[in-house]
Amino acid sequence: MSTFTQILYQIVYCTKYRSPSLKEENRTELYKYIWGILKNKHCVLYQIGGIEDHLHIVTHLHASVALADLVKDIKLSSAEFIKNQYLFPDFNGWQEGYAAFTYSMNAKENLISYVKNQEDHHRKKTFTEELKGLLQEHRITFDEKYLL
Repeated sequence: MSTFTQILYQIVYCTKYRSPSLKEENRTELYKYIWGILKNKHCVLYQIGGIEDHLHIVTHLHASVALADLVKDIKLSSAEFIKNQYLFPDFNGWQEGYAAFTYSMNAKENLISYVKNQEDHHRKKTFTEELKGLLQEHRITFDEKYLL
């Protein structure tokens, strides 16, 4: 028998100290680079987006890929890429940790739309409000001191 999976993830992580360093003009280059990492690991990227201080990635993981390892690889490799390419002069690395949420494939289109519209979304909500809402929606227990 082969291995069959269908796990749709939304992965969210932010810049160190939530520094607003991911300026819009170079985000596309960062997104292409992250897409390459996912592609090399045989993961499917459905959408990537974000604003100055955080990113959202909507992906399906290949059965051989562990989520924690993938996020670690993306963060380490993309931080090096950003510094080597001088994409974001004020970028000082990624904050420790991440959030990841699973979804039904029925939610894929809405999730893609949500990530595409991060700029509009964050005119109404801060990152902390967004993350707190996602954690509550997915019934994840958290300590608010880690949301700062």
